[in-house]
Amino acid sequence: MEPVWRQQGRGRGRSQEAQGARFRPGGGRGGRTEEIRKSNQAAAQRLVESHVSSSSSDDEDDDDRERQDGKRGQILASTFTTYTNQTGGDATGLVRTGQYLSDLFQSGALTCLICIASVKRTQQVWSCCSCFSLFHLPCIQKWAKDSVFLVSSVTDDDFGQKQHPWPCPKCRAEYPPSAKPNRYMCYCGKLQDPPADPWLVPHSCGSVCQKELKPTCGHTCLLLCHPGPCPPCPKMVSVACMCGKAKPLPRRCSNKAWSCQQQCGKLLPCRQHTCSQTCHTECRPCPRVSVQSCVCGRQKAERPCSSPQWNCQQVCGFPLPCGNHACEKVCHDGVCPPCPRSVSRTCPCGKTKSSLPCTEEVMPCGDTCDRRLSCLKHTCSMRCHRGSCETCRQEVEKECRCGKHRKLMPCHKEYLCDSKCPKTRSCQRHQCRRKCCPGNCPPCDQSCGRTLGCRNHKCPSVCHQGSCYPCPENVDVRCSCGSTVLVVPCGRERSTKPPRCKEPCRCPPSCHHPTREAHRCHPGPCAPCRQPCLLPLAGCSHTCPQACHDLVLVRSQQLAGPWEQPTEPAFVQKALPCPPCQVPIPTSCFGEHEVSPVPCHRQGRFSCGRPCGRPLTCGNHTCSRECHLVTDGNKCEVCEEGCSKPRPPGCPHPCPRSCHRDDCPPCSQMIRQRCHCKISILYVECMSVHTADDQTKVKLSSCNNQCPKELSCGHRCKQVCHPGECEDRCQQKVKLRCPCRRIKKVGAPALPSVFNQRIQTDCRFSLQEELEAFEKRQQRGGRRGKKRGRRGDADGEQGRRGGWGWSLAFIIIPLGGALLSAAAFYLLNTA
Repeated sequence: MEPVWRQQGRGRGRSQEAQGARFRPGGGRGGRTEEIRKSNQAAAQRLVESHVSSSSSDDEDDDDRERQDGKRGQILASTFTTYTNQTGGDATGLVRTGQYLSDLFQSGALTCLICIASVKRTQQVWSCCSCFSLFHLPCIQKWAKDSVFLVSSVTDDDFGQKQHPWPCPKCRAEYPPSAKPNRYMCYCGKLQDPPADPWLVPHSCGSVCQKELKPTCGHTCLLLCHPGPCPPCPKMVSVACMCGKAKPLPRRCSNKAWSCQQQCGKLLPCRQHTCSQTCHTECRPCPRVSVQSCVCGRQKAERPCSSPQWNCQQVCGFPLPCGNHACEKVCHDGVCPPCPRSVSRTCPCGKTKSSLPCTEEVMPCGDTCDRRLSCLKHTCSMRCHRGSCETCRQEVEKECRCGKHRKLMPCHKEYLCDSKCPKTRSCQRHQCRRKCCPGNCPPCDQSCGRTLGCRNHKCPSVCHQGSCYPCPENVDVRCSCGSTVLVVPCGRERSTKPPRCKEPCRCPPSCHHPTREAHRCHPGPCAPCRQPCLLPLAGCSHTCPQACHDLVLVRSQQLAGPWEQPTEPAFVQKALPCPPCQVPIPTSCFGEHEVSPVPCHRQGRFSCGRPCGRPLTCGNHTCSRECHLVTDGNKCEVCEEGCSKPRPPGCPHPCPRSCHRDDCPPCSQMIRQRCHCKISILYVECMSVHTADDQTKVKLSSCNNQCPKELSCGHRCKQVCHPGECEDRCQQKVKLRCPCRRIKKVGAPALPSVFNQRIQTDCRFSLQEELEAFEKRQQRGGRRGKKRGRRGDADGEQGRRGGWGWSLAFIIIPLGGALLSAAAFYLLNTA
């Protein structure tokens, strides 16, 4: 069957056209429908807000909580809509049902009392029709089976042949064997295995309940399938008042008894007074007092009208019909009974009958009494006698009650041996231990004492078999302030989170602040205080701006020895001191270079890190130390730099004095310089060099030695060391030879080319003459000629060798001099 709210035109599942037609102003039922709808929604919302609470975790955001509450409110509103439509928005009759519904949405509020576990919306459940408690379907099936088994094992002679009822674990309401839960049904019992719909009450089918209301009035429940009891009937009926005097008025069916506030006036049972109460159902007994006679009529007394019959406790004494005896009954009404001795009588043993008048006593017959004694085995052996027979004193062999021993003893005494019964009682836990037990051991009279599933209480019942009943106690799980209460079965308080409370937290502050920050009531300790500390700081007039640090979690880990396992770090709450004051104070540095904000705890002049910059005593430089405070013991540095004043033109030497204010002294530094010929090193005062004229400078730069330079003729310059090029006017005579080294001449090297031509010309004539002489010797022949020829060859060879030697000498000497000059020049420059 389709749920009601999903059917066309009803609930949330109606189409948009039907919805628009219903809520369109002026359409459908008119504007009155819109007002009724709004009032119903407002009433349902008020009921939801007053009964729906959540025990979800505290770290959920407020937006998530509002969305969850809104969704729950929509579900409850859809469940209550059909009821509030009948009541015009009045939801006072839904308080009890609303509590069951709100418990379905609370974490830990619904608990299976058998297994002490939460009942989830996706699990199969069974609901008791009497106490409306929810149990897991497998748990209640096992409970019913075990309950029937235990009862059958104790009471049935033929085990399992009789059908025994089974009780509800909470309210003990008995159910017939045919009512064993074997299917998962919704609350109203219409749908098997209801699906889990997030927009329906858990375990509900979504259809109208339609259960008969109690007390029975002929109407059915109008809510959607719901847990808990059905609410009072909301229908309107026309009923008269309780006394029936006023006209019938329309009244709510669940509250149809009403009073017209008129006096009742009905005659009371005393038949003397009328009822003076206002309109009511049944009149009370008459509260007045009147003089009334007793039953026998002998005495009168003031008695309540509600109890007119009373006895005076006197014997009647009225003569009986026999005329010989009087009535012995206490005050009574009616005719006295007949004389008890006028009927047929017997002797005391009952064997002889007689019809004597009532004035005569029947005498014993003299025969043996033979009446059964109290042992019911023997008869009385005395003669017929009045009164009771004596006890039986015959010696008989008696068997004890348990049948283990026999003994001779008087018949009127019971024989009980001292043997203790070793059997276990019905609880199957304790022995009987009763002396001389006949086998029908009595039920165990000890207390069960087993710990119940709640782990808080022990079973108070008499010792029994099977599982103990669930703990019947309920525990209030309160929020921290105690304003909000969540009732849970005993044993669930340890795993149930406290309910969410909307009241402000009332925990006193644990820090120096007079009050905590405003926040809602919560489980556990309050969060650390986040208010500003505002304690006055030491050494200044400012207050601590940091968050409160009276109780701060500080990690603490104890050092373990080499043979111990390291422990987990623990967190200890400690009060941390206020940090140093960080308020910026404008402060100038030691050298007054800048004004910067300085934290208050470091208030005072500071070093900016720049150079000091104060003028030193030299007057030329400033202090290069880092910015510092000038005191008698901490003055600026002494200038250790050299004089930086400009030197005279041409003087490359610095002033030998340290930095000073007056003029620098003349330079007395000796300058090392090369002479004009670049061979000798001269040392001259810098001042005399740079202050002399050009002629003096030339003299100072001369070594006064002969110039080592060679002239173009190959001879050394004869002048003293001089600057510039040497004059090419050599006056020295030279020796010149011809190429064959035979002719040698001495002369001035004024015209060396002409002189050479003359030597060569003379050498040719000489060669011609030798050639002619050679030819003549060849013509003459002989050794002499050969020897002379050999000598001539030797002389020629020797002359040629001497000519090459002089040529090499003229080449090597100038080249060596040039190399020495270059080396000397290089060494002087590098020095």
